[in-house]
Amino acid sequence: MKKNNNDLQHVCSFCKRNITIRSQYDMPIYDPQTGFAICKNCIKDIYGYIVEHDKRDEKSQNRKFVNSLDDILAKNKPHVIKEFLDQYIINQDRAKKILSVAVYNHYKRMKYGYTHDKRDMNIEKSNVIMLGPSGCGKTAMLQHLSKLLDIPFAVTDASSLTEAGFVGSDVEVAVRNLYYAADKNIEKAEHGIIYLDEFDKIARKSGANNSITADPGHEGVQQGLLKMMEGGVVEFTAQGQRKHPEAPTIKVDTTNILFIVGGAFVGIEEIIAKRLKTDNSGIGFGANVKTKNDKPVFNDLIHKVRPEDLIKFGIIPEIIGRLPVICTLEELTEDDLLKILTEPKNAPVRQYQELLAMDKVKLEFEHDALLAVAKKAIERKTGARSLRGILEDVMLDIMYEIPQSDEPRKVIITKDCIENHTQPKIEPISTNDTQTKSE
Repeated sequence: MKKNNNDLQHVCSFCKRNITIRSQYDMPIYDPQTGFAICKNCIKDIYGYIVEHDKRDEKSQNRKFVNSLDDILAKNKPHVIKEFLDQYIINQDRAKKILSVAVYNHYKRMKYGYTHDKRDMNIEKSNVIMLGPSGCGKTAMLQHLSKLLDIPFAVTDASSLTEAGFVGSDVEVAVRNLYYAADKNIEKAEHGIIYLDEFDKIARKSGANNSITADPGHEGVQQGLLKMMEGGVVEFTAQGQRKHPEAPTIKVDTTNILFIVGGAFVGIEEIIAKRLKTDNSGIGFGANVKTKNDKPVFNDLIHKVRPEDLIKFGIIPEIIGRLPVICTLEELTEDDLLKILTEPKNAPVRQYQELLAMDKVKLEFEHDALLAVAKKAIERKTGARSLRGILEDVMLDIMYEIPQSDEPRKVIITKDCIENHTQPKIEPISTNDTQTKSE
């Protein structure tokens, strides 16, 4: 096909018109061997039909999703969500209420967006920031929440993210993780939940002051997350390699993705306490002298956190603006850890009882033994996540020895087993007793 030749003409195989060829764009598709050709007007028409079809298809998919939203909202009122979480998470009632309302409102926002003209009013996203010590149940709460709602849920470690151009993971990896959690279904991924764990690790090192040095894993990452949290199209490569012009990309719209960020925020209580100090806490003869016993405890302070405290910690104001819901979790007490061991549906003690019941063994823990486990967990300062490790250490020899015999037995774990690794009490029992599940 010659370019810029006014005398050259060719018939379009679609519209059968004679097309004068002045450039390659007059007849973009042309096969000299068969004479098959498509002119630019036909290509424009075909593209228009495809766009129109895609819009109709998108509307029908949206209608289908809106119908499922009605079902989700009807079944998952805030009180229903909290009651479900109560079965698995001990205490943290305030955090459960905040999360239940935030998730319910998020799905109501989605319904409003699909059923109303966007020019009327735009309801902003209720992204959540969770603050609480290590092992207090942040991730567990969200995992159970995603099971209840039956929606894709992906956890990404924020501390592994780096600014574009540095070695590490780009912020888009959070959306890619959700895409795979949704079994590569883009529509499902666009209505899921992303949880960014260890979010406090990307606080800028200089806190409220700007840093003049490169900070690849901190402020730049926060800036990269801004547009994603607010809502926009995120492009990423399926294989996870860095983006380049030749790599095929997948596009996911984050407008209806709920972002929840969480972290321990170690030291935030000191920032809160400093802000709460009254004027009469200065120095001089009239000052109130505080002793160590007067120092406010973490659980009293954490619920008083404000956006300005988070900014002082090192979270940039723009991110705080996109995280309007602040959810605080308390430190777990010894009594809380005792309940976690036995009360939830998936309590660690219940899990071991079920495992040993398969070997015709009835497992029992004395109260003092459970108390010793809770005390050890408090000493380790890692909250509920250390309970399983402590039990695993104690149960290792028992789990190794028990399968050597098929004789029905009762194994009683005592305080001495926990503290000194002594052998548990083992008593023979009848077959009927093993069939009765331990409480």
